[in-house]
Amino acid sequence: MRFWRRGVPRDASEDTDTAAPEAAEIAMAEVAAPESTVASDPRLVPAVEASAETAGPRAWFGRLRAGLSRSSERLTEGINTIFARRRLDDAALGELEDLLIASDMGTGVAAEIVEALRKSRFNQEVSPEEIRAALAEEVIRLVERVQRPLRVDLAKKPFVMLVIGVNGSGKTTTIGKLAKQYRDAGHSVILAAGDTFRAAAVEQLQVWGERAGCPVLTRPTGSDAAGLAFDALARARAEGTDVLLIDTAGRLHNKADLMGELQKIVRVLKKVDVEAPHAVLLVLDATVGQNAHAQAEIFRDMVGVTGIVMTKLDGTAKGGVLVSLAEKYGIPIHAIGIGEAAEDLRPFDARSYARSLVGIDA
Repeated sequence: MRFWRRGVPRDASEDTDTAAPEAAEIAMAEVAAPESTVASDPRLVPAVEASAETAGPRAWFGRLRAGLSRSSERLTEGINTIFARRRLDDAALGELEDLLIASDMGTGVAAEIVEALRKSRFNQEVSPEEIRAALAEEVIRLVERVQRPLRVDLAKKPFVMLVIGVNGSGKTTTIGKLAKQYRDAGHSVILAAGDTFRAAAVEQLQVWGERAGCPVLTRPTGSDAAGLAFDALARARAEGTDVLLIDTAGRLHNKADLMGELQKIVRVLKKVDVEAPHAVLLVLDATVGQNAHAQAEIFRDMVGVTGIVMTKLDGTAKGGVLVSLAEKYGIPIHAIGIGEAAEDLRPFDARSYARSLVGIDA
């Protein structure tokens, strides 16, 4: 499991389509948690130093910047056009606000950033580089508050993670990546294929289970997902398993049915462990832009959300949506994904994200 604390070299990875939400969350926990807290409590999953081949923070930053290149190119080109040999006047600020909105940062965030620049630099001659640096600092300020860890408490055996999100967001792959990272760190993991209506999702999870070396509990297509979750938790408790990851369906075309199913899963889990699920991870696909807001709202209302994993940041020009999500909902962002491999799921770091988004070197 490639998790780290502050001051420990970071691995070069991130997830894309279906990143592993738990690994990401644990990673987040290690980034934000004081080392003394992690070290003093043996129940918390410890950080693991990055392996030699991952080359440390600069290598990771390079991958993150490359992954966000489509988003940063749009911002950079727009800023260069607006601020080439120009004062920061009302017209320039208006164009900048339009650019930020077009980059999916949302109207509220765009207005806030523009107002901050108005107060600090209005009517001054500014270069595109100065604007990008100022923009990065504002983004950091806005998203740093949601850079929050999820501590996987191994005293709660198993630590149950319910992974939710629409079909195609990267849920199943995220679970698989998390499982692989946990297993690599020496922890026992059980996977529950709770998307019982999609045979492909079950097969995909089984492939990840084989890669990670952990069992995958399944039932025939169309079976009751809550019953499967109940059996999975009962087995995990009996075997003293460290982590239980539960996949779920994401059929938003019938929200009432999906809500009923997810709420039933939560109810039956609580029959075995009143504290379960210990985490509810929402996996969001960055390529959908502002539609991510509707998904966050729907799933938050259905079962609550304790944290977000953002996938596919390397495949979109809409990477700014993470900023608007942070501003609007304040839900912890545990991890982001910018690759296909199990290692390509990384803890969210506000500074690296912001600087990569605007195309600034580390």
